[in-house]
Amino acid sequence: MNHPAPSRASSGARPLSVATPVVTSVSPASGPAAGGTRVTVTGTAFTGATAVRFGAITASFTVVSDTQITATAPPGTGTVQVTVTTPSGISTQFVTYTYSTTSGPTLASVAPSSGPAAGGTTVTLTGTGFTGATAVLFGTTAAASFTVVSGTQITATTPPGTGTVQVTVVTGSGTSNGVPFTYTTAPLPTLASVAPSSGPAAGGTTVTLTGTGFATATAVRFGALPATSFTVVSDSHITAVAPAGTGTVQVTVTTAGGTSNGIPYAYSAAPVLSGVSPNQGPTSGGNTVTLTGTGFTGATAVAFGAAAAASFTVVSPTQITAVAPAGSAGPVGVTVTTPGGASTLASAYFYVAAPVLTGVTPAAGPLVGGNTVTLTGTHLVEATAVRFASTPAGAFTVVSDTQITAVVPAGSAGPVGVTVTTVGGTSAAVTYTYLAAPTVTALSPSQGPVSGGNSVTLTGTGLAQTSQVLFGAVPAAFTVVSDTHLVADAPPGPAGPVGVTVTTPGGPSAANPYTRLPAPGI
Repeated sequence: MNHPAPSRASSGARPLSVATPVVTSVSPASGPAAGGTRVTVTGTAFTGATAVRFGAITASFTVVSDTQITATAPPGTGTVQVTVTTPSGISTQFVTYTYSTTSGPTLASVAPSSGPAAGGTTVTLTGTGFTGATAVLFGTTAAASFTVVSGTQITATTPPGTGTVQVTVVTGSGTSNGVPFTYTTAPLPTLASVAPSSGPAAGGTTVTLTGTGFATATAVRFGALPATSFTVVSDSHITAVAPAGTGTVQVTVTTAGGTSNGIPYAYSAAPVLSGVSPNQGPTSGGNTVTLTGTGFTGATAVAFGAAAAASFTVVSPTQITAVAPAGSAGPVGVTVTTPGGASTLASAYFYVAAPVLTGVTPAAGPLVGGNTVTLTGTHLVEATAVRFASTPAGAFTVVSDTQITAVVPAGSAGPVGVTVTTVGGTSAAVTYTYLAAPTVTALSPSQGPVSGGNSVTLTGTGLAQTSQVLFGAVPAAFTVVSDTHLVADAPPGPAGPVGVTVTTPGGPSAANPYTRLPAPGI
């Protein structure tokens, strides 16, 4: 029996697949009983498909290619076979789709709810059942990217689009309800500056944003976090309060036209001040102090108590040098302020009052020095130096806050200023006089009776401050007449010569001979 020759398709007809369709997989393989899940069917020989069925129920579908179909799952229950029908037949592979009794995802909000037609807006989706989300759709177009933050939040980047579309979330349990997102033609905002550009990790810093297109701002974000609050001052200015955060984030402004470019904002750790050296100085200030700690980069202020440092330099993240301001005697806290906050070290620096000298006793001494004097005054207890003019004392001992004993160094004849230096500064000077040793050039008379009692006039130099006249080792009563003359009462003594010396603060004179004569014999 002869079979008729197959007819040829007309030149304009579309050839149909002659192979029976084969279904190899469906994705996702499950969804809610209510249907509506967008399912991708993969296999071969799909060209010309006339039906896609979930069990016995026909689904709406689109042939993407000979190997892929997208279908919307109809309502159903249990596990059913998915088949594809073409003019060449029906697929027979047992590829199944399971209707889940669990509820699918729900979408409550999309923020912002509008953005530019070019896409690229970062939106936050809130709702439930987002865990395991496989797609976020803007209408029928998949999001450029998305991140499942939690079961109740997704961040997604809008694809290009036009008009108002429904945003949906797809999971293994199905596709959520839709929430509208509007593609706008409004101009995209631009951000030019953020000032200040850093602040503490705790947030709370008020930041001024400048740029264009701010009038319809719906959000200001620091990274992924919304500003604690913001105020649109004008189309070119916004003030915003930074939320808490870490590291460096991009600040953006979102309007109906979309989301602006980002400007970096750095969250800085609060500084920690751990040391101050030296930890004391004069009430007049002006001395340089080294502060040590951590987090000093970008320091904006250093204060001693309530007074700002005269100047300061950030040497490194762990060191600052500061010039102490003037202050009142006593302890003060030292504070370092950075964009990350402030750190105060309580009672870390002590203002020391300058020493005051009121007297030196004795007030004169020999050129060779070596004698001990007592200095009196106030604020002497932390003395670091005692000087006679510019010459340091041979040694000194702080007896109390009001008294110092010092060994006088050698010096030249004449008055010099004596000063005491402490951390608080250098005192005003009190006068100490270096005296040359006295000289005696003549005694008149140069002899007298052994019984003494006669007056002897001593002529010489440097006699004004005479403290003692000796005939040998015996003190004599005396009267200073002038710097060149004094009168002494010769004491009794044995017959013969004896040396007469005069002592002043400048030392003893050389001995001059005086002769005692015995009484004449009878």
